[in-house]
Amino acid sequence: QLQLVESGGGLVQPGGSLTLSCAGSGFTLDTYYIGWFRQLPGKEREEVSCIGRREDKTFYVDSVQGRFTISRDNAKNTVYLQMNSLKPEDTGAYYCGAAPPIGKLQSACVTRRFGSWGQGTEVTVSS
Repeated sequence: QLQLVESGGGLVQPGGSLTLSCAGSGFTLDTYYIGWFRQLPGKEREEVSCIGRREDKTFYVDSVQGRFTISRDNAKNTVYLQMNSLKPEDTGAYYCGAAPPIGKLQSACVTRRFGSWGQGTEVTVSS
């Protein structure tokens, strides 16, 4: 059974940093595209960043480009999201999901393509 568990959320001041972790069990993460998504208060879940089976294939939405970095540690079966220069508008519940590695990563990095969602981890950016 595919299972993903997110961790690392918390309260941080604007301009601060957090690192989120997405640990997989029941399957090997590097056989799937793995994505980070977020659900802001009152809004639908949206894509943030995705990583291909190889770490050199990554995609970021414009709003986080240059501030967030996605990476994977295959030995730990874990994908990370390093978030720097956090803004209040980054506040929300962050989820990781898995998708079959079909098509180009940028096109595949959309919410409807992903599943096996974890329970999410809350990120609050506030002074």
